[in-house]
Amino acid sequence: MDTTPDGRPIPPPHAGERAMLESWLEFHRATLALKCAGLDDDQVRRAAVTPSSMTILGLVQHLAEVERNWFQRVFAGHDVPLLYGKDGGYGYALAADRGIDEALAAWRTEVDRSRELIADASLDESGTLSKENAAVLGGEGVSLRWILVHMIEEYARHNGHADLLRESIDGVTGA
Repeated sequence: MDTTPDGRPIPPPHAGERAMLESWLEFHRATLALKCAGLDDDQVRRAAVTPSSMTILGLVQHLAEVERNWFQRVFAGHDVPLLYGKDGGYGYALAADRGIDEALAAWRTEVDRSRELIADASLDESGTLSKENAAVLGGEGVSLRWILVHMIEEYARHNGHADLLRESIDGVTGA
């Protein structure tokens, strides 16, 4: 697989649907890791602008929560607890004793588990939504295809946030 100069996997310009979806998700996962590279615990706790409290550390925690929710809870139907507790604000809340290394390790664990859970699944296989999500989406289930597209969108949006946060921290910009 070809990579960008910074080491991220380049999605193929021509591929089947599954390969295309998975490669774009992997690209965005690698982008998140890149946005964290070289930052210390103080830097990843900095918000870019008031009144926002969004931080790179909070984004990493949030995306670990998102991975767990969509692949373990929704797709696989596992009853797993939230990573950052019910008061964790979808992962955004920071804890004084939790730094970037711990958050990245938890995120990587969730990504690895996500890959395992979908490895042999069809894009048409369906997961079951929570009652709250079903009410919003108008149905009880979503396909793996839908989940993958949603995850690409989720990462792309938050990688844009991470890019702005990183630029405000040390001036580093880029894809």
